[in-house]
Amino acid sequence: MPVRSLDSSVLKWPDARAVDRAVRKWAEEIVSKTPGVVCIGYFGSYARGDWGVGSDLDIVMVIERSDLPLAQRAGKWDTTDLPVPADLLVYTLEEWREVIKRGRFGETLRKEVVWVYQRDRRCGTPER
Repeated sequence: MPVRSLDSSVLKWPDARAVDRAVRKWAEEIVSKTPGVVCIGYFGSYARGDWGVGSDLDIVMVIERSDLPLAQRAGKWDTTDLPVPADLLVYTLEEWREVIKRGRFGETLRKEVVWVYQRDRRCGTPER
C-alpha cells in the first residue's frame, strides 16, 4: 500500500518494478502451497506501463479445475501482502481457453498479460 514520507503528507506509490517483484514473490508462494495452478499473470495498467498513483493490480490465475463458481474463487487467495490493491480473476484452464478466444476482454488478455508463473505453455499467450 502507499506509504507516507517521513515528514511529508505526500503519499509515495510503489513503481511498476516493485509491484512486479511483489507479484512474482506472491505467485511463488501460491504455487508452493497450491497444486493445480497452471499460470499466474497480471494485465491492465501495470502490464501496459501506464499505471499511476491509485492504480490497482489486475491479476489472472489459471487453475486446472474448481468446484467453486467463478465469482467465489478469488476469495481462496489473500492478496493483501501485495503493495497495491489487487483484483484477482481465477479461471479454470477450460474457461481460460474460451475467454481468450472471444471479445474485447479476450483480446486484451492475449495482448497484455505479463506471466509471472507458467507451469507450461497452456495459457496460450507468450511470457514476457
